[in-house]
Amino acid sequence: MNAGIHPPTEPIPPALHDMLMRCDPASLGNALLRRCFRNTFLVGLFAVAPDQPRMVGPAFTLRFIPAREDLDTMAIYARDDSLHRRAIEECPPGAVLVMSTGGDLRASSMGDMMALRLKVRGVAGVVTDGGFRDTPGIVETGLPCFQRQGSGPATPIALHPVEFNAPVGCAGVAVYAGDIVVGDASGAVVIPRALAAEVAAEVDAAGDYEIFAAAHIRRGRSIFGLFPATPESRVEYETWVAEGRPNLEQTP
Repeated sequence: MNAGIHPPTEPIPPALHDMLMRCDPASLGNALLRRCFRNTFLVGLFAVAPDQPRMVGPAFTLRFIPAREDLDTMAIYARDDSLHRRAIEECPPGAVLVMSTGGDLRASSMGDMMALRLKVRGVAGVVTDGGFRDTPGIVETGLPCFQRQGSGPATPIALHPVEFNAPVGCAGVAVYAGDIVVGDASGAVVIPRALAAEVAAEVDAAGDYEIFAAAHIRRGRSIFGLFPATPESRVEYETWVAEGRPNLEQTP
């Protein structure tokens, strides 16, 4: 299928992007669960470096199928019509390249040169349910990347790119082009585009409450009646906010 027939990946509004950068993936997953979306966290994928930057961006997808010897050779990577190479050059700045391999670890999804090109082009990050080669070099680029585990063999040995910017399955999660992908050291989550602003606002507000709750817990308070929030603890929190968020850990 010609990848050009799929709609373009639209950027995230700056205010929403900033809010999502403050939200952790697990909490976003919980907010989606409250809306009956049970399968949004990319379970089994890990950041290539624990201190890599946070990642937020709309999904730009690439789907692989198993390779076949008459079609997949290293020579394809010298051609401009390689969908793998095209995805590296056409993934929009600010987007997250999501590469679906069906969990195949027999060959790499990307190496350090591709990661460097994506970083220079301003891509927000990369996610694959396969593995990368040249992982130390990828870490050096500073590009946020998530994988199942490292894989050294060259891509054509086992993977054939067939389509990009179309729906894919990645780590068992349905990912549609334009969905919002958020990742940090704890993992990554996929948010349906239409729900992104709603869940981000909920999680951002909950994060502020957790600062309040954590301060009380450090002082020895039980989590009962405090976390999760109750109507009574919510009143306490709102009073704390109205008073200018005094330092609870220094309050006798």
